[in-house]
Amino acid sequence: MITITLPDGSRREFEHPVSVMEVAQSIGPGLAKATVAGAVDGKLVDASDRIEHDASLRIITPKDEEGVEIIRHSSAHLVGHAVKQLFPGAKMVIGPVIAEGFYYDIWNERPFTPEDLLAIEQRMQELVAQDYDVVKQVTPRAEVIEIFRSRGEDYKLRLIEDLPDETAMGLYYHQEYVDMCRGPHVPNTRFLKSFKLTRISGAYWRGDAKNEQLQRIYGTAWADKKQLDAYILRIEEADKRDHRRIGKQQELFHLQEEAPGLVFWHPKGWAIWQVVEQYMRQVYRKTGYGEVRCPQILDVSLWQQSGHWDNYKDNMFFTESEKRTYALKPMNCPGHVQVFNQGLHSYRDLPIRYGEFGACHRNEPSGALHGILRVRGFTQDDGHIFCTEGQIEAEVRDFHEQALKVYADFGFDPTADGSIQIKIALRPESRLGDDSTWDKAEAALRSALRASGVEWQELPGEGAFYGPKIEYHLKDAIGRSWQLGTMQVDFMMPERLGASYIDEHSARQHPVMLHRAIVGSMERFIGILIEHHAGSFPAWLAPVQAVVMNITDAQAGHATEVRKSLADQGFRVTSDVRNEKIGYKIREHTLQRVPYLLVVGDREKEEGTVAVRTRSGEDLGTMGVADFAERLRAG
Repeated sequence: MITITLPDGSRREFEHPVSVMEVAQSIGPGLAKATVAGAVDGKLVDASDRIEHDASLRIITPKDEEGVEIIRHSSAHLVGHAVKQLFPGAKMVIGPVIAEGFYYDIWNERPFTPEDLLAIEQRMQELVAQDYDVVKQVTPRAEVIEIFRSRGEDYKLRLIEDLPDETAMGLYYHQEYVDMCRGPHVPNTRFLKSFKLTRISGAYWRGDAKNEQLQRIYGTAWADKKQLDAYILRIEEADKRDHRRIGKQQELFHLQEEAPGLVFWHPKGWAIWQVVEQYMRQVYRKTGYGEVRCPQILDVSLWQQSGHWDNYKDNMFFTESEKRTYALKPMNCPGHVQVFNQGLHSYRDLPIRYGEFGACHRNEPSGALHGILRVRGFTQDDGHIFCTEGQIEAEVRDFHEQALKVYADFGFDPTADGSIQIKIALRPESRLGDDSTWDKAEAALRSALRASGVEWQELPGEGAFYGPKIEYHLKDAIGRSWQLGTMQVDFMMPERLGASYIDEHSARQHPVMLHRAIVGSMERFIGILIEHHAGSFPAWLAPVQAVVMNITDAQAGHATEVRKSLADQGFRVTSDVRNEKIGYKIREHTLQRVPYLLVVGDREKEEGTVAVRTRSGEDLGTMGVADFAERLRAG
């Protein structure tokens, strides 16, 4: 007898090995019809897989997160089925699940066109309508090799070579199409009705630009049409908020081929930058950070000593001078250790906090660059705290409070349900230090978060090579998640770079180094702010806070005087005294999303006032210039 324990604690007994689907059928036909897969003793398996021993079982349906992931993975295989029917000479590579979707990398003798994408999607819909079964067969290695060799699937054969210890592999048959995968997959294409192909891009075999060019077909898939439609609406809204589009419309910045991954800031964009920087500079001052400035390039010997050379050299830019090799800094931390090392420190001096708006450069792959959200040159609101082990918890707690306040001020509500997710990225496979040191560092972060009264998720293997880190993930106005601030505990770098202090027993000790950033990359943060606010920044952050407009030439002088009065008080105000109709000027500046539109006619000129309206069209009435200035000052 085999006993199957269900999530509610109930048990069912079977006289022989039983498949996940058969268990579902024994419960009821409705559940069987909805069954996508199963979780046997916590491990995801296909609905057709047989359970041969006593086990716990959770039936996976499209209502489960795992069910949607399986639908997406199976949709990638459906792409393969359609592509091979339409383009028999194409060679399939890999088709993984990604956030909210999937992709399939394919080699084809010519690039796919937008028309090809439509044809592939149409063929997928026709295949789904057939409601055919997806059949799994565990197949001996030699037979798998022969199947793919006979089909000319060269990339599948290369992937098999990467799995020398696999004696048998799962093959999934979509009618005449076959793909290799660990699974699980849906049992029937009826689960794959709510999908959409979204775009085509280039890719490289194994992600290396030195290898052959592939084509990547992206798509999304959901449990039902309602979820798919909601996603499409969200994507359309995201397109309207695209920071590159708004950046061009509002003349904030531009990028060009001669400087890939580097940003040309225009006056309005640089105005936003300065507001963010000056705000963060106040955070530095209020929380005890001394602002420093370190060199852009350092001899490679320092990067070798810090550990960056072994773990990060492929992402660094190098230059040579007088037979010495230098590296543009990808991070600010080694420079801050050099500042700390100048002079002798006592335990009474700790914690010592340094902050820097440090410009860094990283050699990101060209295919990964994305507007100002992913660049090669960026500036961080970077800070490092040198402290004792006993001071870690208090420093991390204080940082947590600082970070939440900053996010709230920039328009991210930390009190909204699920608006901020906190995660701890744990030790990666390639790292400095021994396990006991990592145990201590990870425990320190957990303890600090516990003391802050927050819940967190743990991310195994995703920490930095020198230490674990807390990550702050924020949801924007349309529900997208962005990873912003980090706090990292580092026991390794101070020792490697010779940082020390004198403890209460007159002995030398290495301090703990806490790496912290709240907004992270300034470029990326501003890009996120553009999309979060859809270019309609709060008045305190807007590149132009108000524009003064005259109705006729008779008020041009007064409009100019109002602008000068406000500008002299430090506000970002322009005037528009062109010989254009006032309605035209109002529309133009509303499209530019200027928060306040100030109109002056004969009456306002005579009274020394302005008629105030907002970009949303709200009429705030007439007020004195000093009263309006107070309104701006209040934010």
